[in-house]
Amino acid sequence: MTETGTKPASAPILLIEDEPGVMAYVRAVLERNGYRVVSADSGAEALRLLTSGEFLGVVSDMRTPGGVDGAQVHAWICEHRPELASRLVFITGDIANEETVATLRRTGAPCLEKPFRVRQLLDVIENTMGNTAAHE
Repeated sequence: MTETGTKPASAPILLIEDEPGVMAYVRAVLERNGYRVVSADSGAEALRLLTSGEFLGVVSDMRTPGGVDGAQVHAWICEHRPELASRLVFITGDIANEETVATLRRTGAPCLEKPFRVRQLLDVIENTMGNTAAHE
């Protein structure tokens, strides 16, 4: 805690999600638990943000519009931002899709299947990126 009693600013989580309802849900859960969130509604927008921004980690839908999906975001991160490669969490409603399964096996990234509960989301975020209390 700072002298004023507020948490110091830490890097935000980049949230890549094209469904407005899911984006609002994940953002609300994370912000209520002390995380800052920057959101992108496409993989292409996320890559623009990743080129210049500092992030605690990335939460990405597997399927996003704009020609850049979650697997491509992961590949870009591995090449250009390797420090974030171990702090990426996928969310998907398509866990049975062979391409999704192959991506998850290849990347080793944790994945939450939609719909997921608040506690499931927080557990994965804390295990992957750390607890906000640890950053105070």
